[in-house]
Amino acid sequence: MGGDQPFLDRLRNAGISPDDSEELRLQKSLLFFATGLISLASMVWLLIYWQLGPRFSSNLPFGLQLLLVGNLLVYLKTLNFNAFRVLQLSLFLFTPFVAQWSIGSFITASGISIWALLAPVGAVLFIGPRQSGAWFFAYFFLTILSGAFDFYLADAPPPSQYTVSPQTAAFFFALNFAAVSTIVYLLLRYSDKEKHAAQERLREAHRLLQVEQDRSERLLLNILPGPVAERLKQGNQTIADGFAEVSVMFADIVNFTRVAEGLTPQQVFAMLNRIFSCFDELAEKYGLEKIKTIGDAYMVAAGLDDARRDHLEALADMALEMCAMLRDNSEVNERNLELRIGIGTGPVVAGVVGKKKFIYDLWGDTVNIASRITTEGVPGMVQVDERSYRRLRDRFDFLEPQTIHLKGKGNMVVHRLIGRRAGRPTPGSPTESSDQGTGGVAGSASMASGLPASGLSNASPQTPGRA
Repeated sequence: MGGDQPFLDRLRNAGISPDDSEELRLQKSLLFFATGLISLASMVWLLIYWQLGPRFSSNLPFGLQLLLVGNLLVYLKTLNFNAFRVLQLSLFLFTPFVAQWSIGSFITASGISIWALLAPVGAVLFIGPRQSGAWFFAYFFLTILSGAFDFYLADAPPPSQYTVSPQTAAFFFALNFAAVSTIVYLLLRYSDKEKHAAQERLREAHRLLQVEQDRSERLLLNILPGPVAERLKQGNQTIADGFAEVSVMFADIVNFTRVAEGLTPQQVFAMLNRIFSCFDELAEKYGLEKIKTIGDAYMVAAGLDDARRDHLEALADMALEMCAMLRDNSEVNERNLELRIGIGTGPVVAGVVGKKKFIYDLWGDTVNIASRITTEGVPGMVQVDERSYRRLRDRFDFLEPQTIHLKGKGNMVVHRLIGRRAGRPTPGSPTESSDQGTGGVAGSASMASGLPASGLSNASPQTPGRA
């Protein structure tokens, strides 16, 4: 990559380390640029002076070239930038005054000492405004000193070899001021250009950093609920919260092991990913919290925050829509899989366990009940416990209650959810619009469960069991 850069760019960037700050990079680049400008300008000045004026000795300009280049080579070998810039600024400052004193006065030297102004100006650019005061004071002192010499030695005749005509002196006054003004302008312009380029690089780096931060934030929020993620970012405290009433839903794919036996691992993954991704969209649609997937089981919780007061109804709506999706959408469920879904409501403990590869999870009897209701469920049906039923019965229709035996719990009454009652949508709920038209939600939900829309209250109980 370095070989593709122009020679001047490689020279300008010589001595710049990847660890340098943007400010230090700019100072180094500016000093290289100024060294080149002054070296070139001093040679051009001498040639013009020889053409229009007396044969001024080339020893001083030539010596300046050697010192500037020699100091540059020493810097490239030692990389001691502090010493490099101090020596270069000293050459910028003292050489013009030495040249003026050797020629004569301000008038006979055509104000050549104005070139020393590049030292304090350069100090502002190469070192910084606060440290440049000493360089300006030195320039000011030498200027006053030169004026004092000229005042006391005004009557002394200049050396004959340096006698110049008034026209030539006037020309070189203009040339010196024009040359110094040009160099100062080019340095300031170059500095501003490089600062804008550095700001653009900084803005681009900040934009890329923001993109990565947003990506990390989204990844974290895909793993943890928003409030929990914020608490984790604030410190390393243990997160374990107790909730008096949370609704937990498990959805289990029926006969998944048997179906997966005839598929490759890639096909199994693609099938689960397709189905669970649709479930993720439903969880987001209803404002519910996906907790995790366990093999072919999908776990969702409602009531962990205050996002909506009707969280249990939203969970029931989501469960019904999950069943309907697998029944009706052949693109998602091309193998005609069915779900067992169980919902339990009650107290839980929620938190993050461990320090690495952590996961937000729920514990408690409510979780166990929801899991075992799912295991003992009927394919295509949504079963809820008694507590969930009492909170849903005014807005949803159910089959006759069933008594099932749960391992470790004994006999328990469960209720099989059919759908929302016609004409009783939850205001503002995602299912409200589906109550329009014939049959209402109750009809569509009953179709999802494989039962007729009419005569729900007279439907005969089904025997619990696994398909």
